[in-house]
Amino acid sequence: MTQQYLDLARKILAEGTVKEDRTGTGTKSVFGYQMRFNLSEGFPLLTTKKTAFGLIKSELLWFLKGDTNIRYLLENNNHIWDEWAFERYVQSDVYQGPDMTDFGKRSLVDEAFNEEYKSQMVTFRDKVLQDDAFAKEFGELGNIYGSQWRRWKTSQGATIDQLKDVIEMIKQKPDSRRLIVSAWNPEDVPHMALPPCHTLFQFYVADGKLSCQLYQRSADVFLGVPFNIASYALLTHLIANETGLEVGDFIHTFGDAHLYLNHLDQINEQLTREPYPLPELVIKNPEKSIFEMEKEDIILKGYQSHPRIKAPIAV
Repeated sequence: MTQQYLDLARKILAEGTVKEDRTGTGTKSVFGYQMRFNLSEGFPLLTTKKTAFGLIKSELLWFLKGDTNIRYLLENNNHIWDEWAFERYVQSDVYQGPDMTDFGKRSLVDEAFNEEYKSQMVTFRDKVLQDDAFAKEFGELGNIYGSQWRRWKTSQGATIDQLKDVIEMIKQKPDSRRLIVSAWNPEDVPHMALPPCHTLFQFYVADGKLSCQLYQRSADVFLGVPFNIASYALLTHLIANETGLEVGDFIHTFGDAHLYLNHLDQINEQLTREPYPLPELVIKNPEKSIFEMEKEDIILKGYQSHPRIKAPIAV
């Protein structure tokens, strides 16, 4: 797994086009790329830098619950989505603190501003955790992944639980070519804190094994992609367990796969490191439904990695 990921990074460095982007950071990118991982050979968690599997677990369980509020994530010490919720807050009429315009970029170069930014973020997190009304208004990210997976709104006012439906279809009609879940809802996209980057996934059953293919329209290769690979590999394991199947392949298909220009030193450092063997995923209580799983039910054995490499997130 690690080698396939490093090969993608090398391709972007060697052949990528430098482009402007929404965040103003700039990227080097390629369009159209695919990786395939045989999940029976080990769990595809990156080993050339330490990757926080606990965050991957809690984020996926958050999606599976259909949740779109960061309070659950904060309760599990997961700050993956904090910046997007905070950005919505500082742009609101309610916010009365210091100017946080372009806070994501300024906090990286202005030490005094960075300290103020951290202070405001701590206050924001505390209010989401402690104040129900504040959390309801400013912890919400819009109808992002969990909402689309579990409560897709129809034109007739009903809702569709795509995930539950696809699990039932895998059980009843495993040869179907319609085993698809989509997170890309054009009507809701303008109202989301961040439109879905991993937009659609499809399952395939053959020889008693469940495979999954993800289409990702936009991929932050240094920070995001290691999480995306592990998250959808974990999802495949959980749904295979739910449907009585073994795991097959995870296929990761990209649209715009990019390295941010302020991540190039970090990815080059990573490319000097030799991968370790992959760890093993264990579902501790396989009799539990996927919708009842908790973090403690999902165990990773034998994970060995190189140290973390820090990099700024582009918001």
